[in-house]
Amino acid sequence: MEHDFVLNAACKGFPLAAEPCAVSQLGVRAWNLLDDTLAYPVAVLRRPALTHNLAWMQDFVQRKGVALAPHGKTTMSPELFRMQLQAGAWGLTFANVHQLRVGLAAGAQRAIIANQLVSDADLDGLDVLLRQHPQARVWFLVDSQAQLQTLADWGARRGNARCWDVLLELGIAGYRTGCRTHGQALALAQAIAASPVVRLGGVECYEGGLGRCDSAHDIEAVSALVRSVQALVQQLDVQNLWGGDEVLLSAGGSAVFDLVIPMLKLQVQSRPVQGVLRSGCYVTHDHWNYARYLKLVEAREGLSASLQPALEVWAKVQSVPEPGLAILSAGRRDLSFDQCMPIPVRWAAQDQRAGGVIAAAPEAWQVKALSDQHAHMVFDAAGVWPQVGDRVALGISHPCTTFDKWRWMAVIEDDGRISGAISTHF
Repeated sequence: MEHDFVLNAACKGFPLAAEPCAVSQLGVRAWNLLDDTLAYPVAVLRRPALTHNLAWMQDFVQRKGVALAPHGKTTMSPELFRMQLQAGAWGLTFANVHQLRVGLAAGAQRAIIANQLVSDADLDGLDVLLRQHPQARVWFLVDSQAQLQTLADWGARRGNARCWDVLLELGIAGYRTGCRTHGQALALAQAIAASPVVRLGGVECYEGGLGRCDSAHDIEAVSALVRSVQALVQQLDVQNLWGGDEVLLSAGGSAVFDLVIPMLKLQVQSRPVQGVLRSGCYVTHDHWNYARYLKLVEAREGLSASLQPALEVWAKVQSVPEPGLAILSAGRRDLSFDQCMPIPVRWAAQDQRAGGVIAAAPEAWQVKALSDQHAHMVFDAAGVWPQVGDRVALGISHPCTTFDKWRWMAVIEDDGRISGAISTHF
């Protein structure tokens, strides 16, 4: 992976007529989103919101007395990884070894793979990465005796005596991975403590599947999980099953991250505890799903404002084939649609109808359907009509599934000036 990714005509949104350009140098070209240099659709990150979010989340975890290891799967952007680490992140989180490679190359010294590793290729790859980055510490999840045996078998077949750092995962019935009972978890922890191929570094859980965007429900459900993890950790501590000088306790998606703080701040008798929050989507936030959850976080925390949406996909109005319907030049291939339709949030007219600047989109503009390459936007025929050539900024929900559709994104100022760029490596 190149340290400074080169943008060229192979990258969607980069103008075919332009000379190739390193990501770090795009800002010096003095382009503007409104001068139509870029090819639409184009994904952008609003720099003021991005900078605000980085600082806000770091301040939040510092006030709470925990560490932040944001989930890298959200963006898979080394430029954003470096920003998060420079802002004070303790480390980064990943879902697999491929993602870890990008994070280590971006400078991460600590990483959690919030997943079970069970294949030879993954273990071979992690072994290579740890030899390439001898100063790095990497933990991955274990949730079964079968997986533990897989790790032992790999070591025997490879003649490799490496001892892996692992976190025991406590899961949720009917949901994803993780031990389902304290009995299973305790037996597994005892087996880990007796094994030469793993070291038990701590306990992990993921609370995201419990959220319903109902504060009363979410508090009760997540608090029950937190109490369950705390009770398990105390059991493990009494039996002194830890494999290191410090205990890691990790949780935290991007929806109800405030509710797991009590778990991350648990103290045990035998050694220090490091709580690690793994929220990832905070860096760009979104315009619907996480936005509605965040309102509840703000209410619980007594905040008037917190994160700001930074990610938009800009499209052109390419046709207004009938009153009340405009077709935009972005579709399923360009933006998230797994949780809701994209939301017109800003626009800039091709002529001077909006004063030649970026303005808030009329509330009556709504995307009702997507094709592969088109958004079907309805509007009130008695109100503001979008015209062919107008630009429309589409806000998204669930940023993860927009980032993976782009090899790069422009970083813009609020007036549309392009001040930089980031690359992605999915």
